Amino acid sequence: MSESHPSSTARLVVGVSGSPGSLTALARAADEARRRGTELWPVLAWEPPGGNIAARRSTAATILVEDWERLARERLLKSLYEVFGGTDTGLPGRSLIARGVPGPALVQLADRENDVIVIGAGRRGRLRRAMWPSVARHCLAHAGCPVLAVPHSPLQATLESAHRRNVLQLRLDTRHVEREFAVPPPRS
Repeated sequence: MSESHPSSTARLVVGVSGSPGSLTALARAADEARRRGTELWPVLAWEPPGGNIAARRSTAATILVEDWERLARERLLKSLYEVFGGTDTGLPGRSLIARGVPGPALVQLADRENDVIVIGAGRRGRLRRAMWPSVARHCLAHAGCPVLAVPHSPLQATLESAHRRNVLQLRLDTRHVEREFAVPPPRS
């Protein structure tokens, strides 16, 4: 990705984690950046397992920080490859690895009033909401700039269901496919 010097130009700061929702957000952010003529800043925020406080208490964790950062960089590069087919997005801006909690890291990076934060807003059940804080909710509540929360792909639930059925070696439900093919196409 091309490097850019800090300026007052508008940026689309997009949170990337490698999840399907974040890949959808990255693709949407690239489309928005092209349309608006702004910079694209994909950001992968990471923190050590157990958080920064646990990492500071352990001497072994200080040794592993370089490995964790390398893994975060690899995950960001893999996400860029999946969306763009390479590391170059064809847009001005830069990719960043930020050490910290994702929500606050994105809000801190998007510190200009003409910036926009783009974040995936996937489905979240009660258990996930209780166990893991929502990055999208944090950004919506604390950002000083506009936030674009991109909903998950409508196909994601179907793919997850098919994956669960495959793992459990259950028969896939193909009745809706049969119904679709039984209806003749409309005439032009």
